[in-house]
Amino acid sequence: MIGVGVVGYGYWGPNLVRNLADLPNADLRWVCDLQTERLARLRSRYPAVQITEDFANLLADPKVDAIAIATPVSTHFALAMRALRAGKSVFVEKPITATAEQAERLIEEADRRGLVVAVDHTFIHTGAVKKLRELINKDLGEVYYYDSVRVNLGLFQHDVSVMWDLAVHDLAIMDYVLGARPRAVSATGMSHVAGSPENMAYLNLHFDCKLMAHVHVNWLAPVKIRRTLIGGSNKMVVYDDLEPSEKIKVYDRGITLDPMAPKAGERKNQMRIGYRAGDMFAPQLDITEALGSELAEFASCVEKNTKPTADGEAGLRVVRILEAAGQSLAKGGAPVELARESVLA
Repeated sequence: MIGVGVVGYGYWGPNLVRNLADLPNADLRWVCDLQTERLARLRSRYPAVQITEDFANLLADPKVDAIAIATPVSTHFALAMRALRAGKSVFVEKPITATAEQAERLIEEADRRGLVVAVDHTFIHTGAVKKLRELINKDLGEVYYYDSVRVNLGLFQHDVSVMWDLAVHDLAIMDYVLGARPRAVSATGMSHVAGSPENMAYLNLHFDCKLMAHVHVNWLAPVKIRRTLIGGSNKMVVYDDLEPSEKIKVYDRGITLDPMAPKAGERKNQMRIGYRAGDMFAPQLDITEALGSELAEFASCVEKNTKPTADGEAGLRVVRILEAAGQSLAKGGAPVELARESVLA
């Protein structure tokens, strides 16, 4: 059993605490937050958990093996680095850091000390996204496009743009399910609140193959949509995270191409396009809570000193894309090449 401390008990922290408290291989020892009124809610429900406003108390406890960080993005690097230097593995809410350089330093520090770094890419632990990966690997054939929409009204963030808040989910899912990684990204966006980061954005990811990927995120939509379309040469998939039961639908639909005999004066290699309209089916999905599975994996990785599914490298790849998207947005949507280390060889 590993000892765990949680820093940050605002929006996401209570979910971490609830799941960690239920893990048989974790001992939730501390919860830290600067706002005393938040910590007061813990006393009655988790009387055995120590509460504090001083992060140093978690680092000084020799029975704490790992720290889970659920604080604003701007604080992730400093808190995680302090934890690593104190000999604690870290689980960091997404995105892992505010810059790629910070993520690289965390990875180097953890490797040097033999510690685990995990980033909270929760969606890749859902039954739906695991099924997506399986379908892409086995059934879809050549993947033509990945088209995602993640929009709703609010919540406006004062410290990060809608890309760093919402698009991070789709980029983490793509990193997990696709067999290729982007070589460049272009982005456009807009802020409709003076002095605030962009509240809507469109990202296009460019690959060395014929795959296209597009992500639309928006805090100013009248409805909440969480839908992804993936088209392949054999089958197509619709992933709707808001569907209560049939989140994944697989369509045996697409086009067929047959060469046409060229007529006089026509160029060769023209193709006749046909259409295939087969059945749709909705596969059964694992409904285990993703965060619980993710934290159980993290605890096991700390205990055995193994790499989690969403390790520091996965977090770094996503942050590199977000940084490049910000640069592209500043250049009016011009494509920005990604660092070569983030491109699949």
